[in-house]
Amino acid sequence: MGATLSDRGHTEREEQKEDNNSTECGELGIMDLKFTSSRKYISISVPSKSQTMSPHIKSVDDVVVLGMNLSKFNKPTQFFICVSGVFMFYLIYGYLQELIFSVEGFKPFGWYLTLVQFGFYSIFGLIELQLIQDKRRRIPGKTYMIIAFLTVGTMGLSNTSLGYLNYPTQVIFKCCKLIPVMIGGVFIQGKRYNIADVSAALCMSLGLIWFTLADSTVAPNFNLTGVVLISLALCADAVIGNVQEKAMKLHNGSNSEMVLYSYSIGFVYILFGLTCTSGLSPAVTFCSKHPVQTYGYAFLFSLTGYFGISFVLALIKIFGALLAVTVTTGRKAMTIVLSFLFFAKPFTFQ
Repeated sequence: MGATLSDRGHTEREEQKEDNNSTECGELGIMDLKFTSSRKYISISVPSKSQTMSPHIKSVDDVVVLGMNLSKFNKPTQFFICVSGVFMFYLIYGYLQELIFSVEGFKPFGWYLTLVQFGFYSIFGLIELQLIQDKRRRIPGKTYMIIAFLTVGTMGLSNTSLGYLNYPTQVIFKCCKLIPVMIGGVFIQGKRYNIADVSAALCMSLGLIWFTLADSTVAPNFNLTGVVLISLALCADAVIGNVQEKAMKLHNGSNSEMVLYSYSIGFVYILFGLTCTSGLSPAVTFCSKHPVQTYGYAFLFSLTGYFGISFVLALIKIFGALLAVTVTTGRKAMTIVLSFLFFAKPFTFQ
């Protein structure tokens, strides 16, 4: 009887010890694998959200845009602030972009304008990064190299296309960005969209076709080369928004970090390309003859673009790439109206 009670007590102590070990492994929230001479056991648990995001990030930081902490507001207020910032700054951005290309002889230098723009963006991003407490680079360098390449493609090709298309036609093409972004979201992030989203994208495409056909009749600068350039820019857009969303949510990178590294790497890409193609010297010579109309406008153009992209990145981080593109598409519609108001163009209501 005594032996039986002793064995039972020993068994209970062993079970309690195993329960305590299981509890400790669960609290650690890590994968633990131990082998001893007496027994073997494997304890597996799912990592916490902070561990999954990045090895050195333990909490989710606030979303700060131009010194404004959006995390203090509720979702509707955040959305209203971001949308207001996008519309205000990008409307000015679009006006200045067309103003620069209205300078006689500047149209062949779209890639040089992108180079100058990337340089200003890098400077602005560096300044903003110095004003925040956490200056660590959280997103991997390889990811930034991919984002920089896509950014060069979408902005460089878009700027260059203005040498062949008039501004409203280019904007209408870019309004079709919803479709490639949705396709990119399916393949890159595994997203699924409902009938309403798909229908809205298709309606926008029909509007694009209508405007393009009208423009081919009344505008003389509609060019197949411009269509190819802006189409390639849309292909880059199909990937970049989803890659940015995935990287910022996974590693919790800040807006200033994203702008600084992606645009500074992109600056190197464009500088190398212009140097190899001998396109740098003619552009510098032309701009030196018209410094105010080129560099002066380019500074304001880049400044408003930097402010605008900060709000776009906030939209991507909080609400996702699709909603951010939807907002920028609505902004482009207003840009078309302003373009016809400030810059004379033929138009028909047929």
